[in-house]
Amino acid sequence: MEDTRVSQSWAALKVLFGVLPIVAGLDKFFDLLTHWEQYLSPIAARVLPFGPSALMRAAGVVEILVGLMILTRWTRIGAYVASAWLVLIALNLLTTGRFFDVAARDVGLAIAAFVLARLEEVRADARAKAPERRPLVPAQV
Repeated sequence: MEDTRVSQSWAALKVLFGVLPIVAGLDKFFDLLTHWEQYLSPIAARVLPFGPSALMRAAGVVEILVGLMILTRWTRIGAYVASAWLVLIALNLLTTGRFFDVAARDVGLAIAAFVLARLEEVRADARAKAPERRPLVPAQV
């Protein structure tokens, strides 16, 4: 039987990392929350074979897909991808020479996404070890 505290922690992180990337990903197309291109490192902008707006739209698609993975049966894989993605975003931010606060936040979120992936593994192990529940069959008279 799974601990309710584990279930609640898992559910909170699953909703956070399911919804947040989808919202941020969609906003890469509309720039309502922020102007996303300001967070792109000048180093990255110089080496890209396409413009910053194309990169932001591609990042938006990736974020939407990761959010959907986390909300479906691919939670563990999506959470690991989100964790790595957030570390890459933080590294990009560090190379801008500004936004160090956002980079620190993203590292914290990366750790939380990693925790979600590990909690998913704990839940899978608990389900695998749980005795199979058989339906009660009424005794035949």
